[in-house]
Amino acid sequence: MTSPTGAPGRLLVVATPIGNLEDLSPRALASLRDASLVLCEDTRRTGNLFSRYGLSTPRVSCHEHNEFRRIPEVLDRLAAGETLALVSDAGTPGVSDPGRLLVAAAAEAGFRVEPIAGPSAVAALLSVSGFPAIPFSFLGFPPSRQGERARWYARFAGRDETRILFESPFRVVASLEEMARAWGDPKVCLGRELTKLHEELLRGPASAVAAILAKRPGIKGEIAVAAAPSTASALSEEEAPRSLPREEGEDEGPGQGEPALDDGSITGE
Repeated sequence: MTSPTGAPGRLLVVATPIGNLEDLSPRALASLRDASLVLCEDTRRTGNLFSRYGLSTPRVSCHEHNEFRRIPEVLDRLAAGETLALVSDAGTPGVSDPGRLLVAAAAEAGFRVEPIAGPSAVAALLSVSGFPAIPFSFLGFPPSRQGERARWYARFAGRDETRILFESPFRVVASLEEMARAWGDPKVCLGRELTKLHEELLRGPASAVAAILAKRPGIKGEIAVAAAPSTASALSEEEAPRSLPREEGEDEGPGQGEPALDDGSITGE
């Protein structure tokens, strides 16, 4: 798709590390280096990443309070043929982070919007949770107020799918206790500081994980929680089919002499 004027303006939606700066992909690095301008949720946070990789591309803020006001300027620059990059503080813009309005406006105007894929706290936690990945729901942050949070948990109760949410370290104990009441105390996998030096995974019923955290003098870091499906009807590993039946002529996987991929994962707690 080309822009209305035929100019090759592009908006690159760039995923950045969720903690470990070594996780920036070569393609993301090239995108940030070659863009005319980088729109940042917080220019200071993105500045740390720029310092690590010696980047000097101009940066401006684009966050929840000014994103709408940035749209005319962004569209003008895209119409002039510029390539702009959009980043959030960590992870992928627009996924529980600012960026959706800007992306929608650029796409609606006919400009090319390209995803530069990369680290994701949702995918990282799901990969080590041991819970079914199909289907799953990403719920974002629960409300901060107790009454609203209780209604929020009630809204998503009884789902026969893995549910993933983010939570503040200051509210995570109360939030897990509310989850236990509303969702029948499901098994959870809580990831704290994923990909960072002090990465931690806690597993068990939501109430038990809440009790562990409640005993600590303080809780720090970014937190994501995966909760197992609410009903017992979810397939166990023994019941789940190993693969879907293939149609005749479909690819059977790695060919003769081609090794299968060995996917590594974090296993330590």
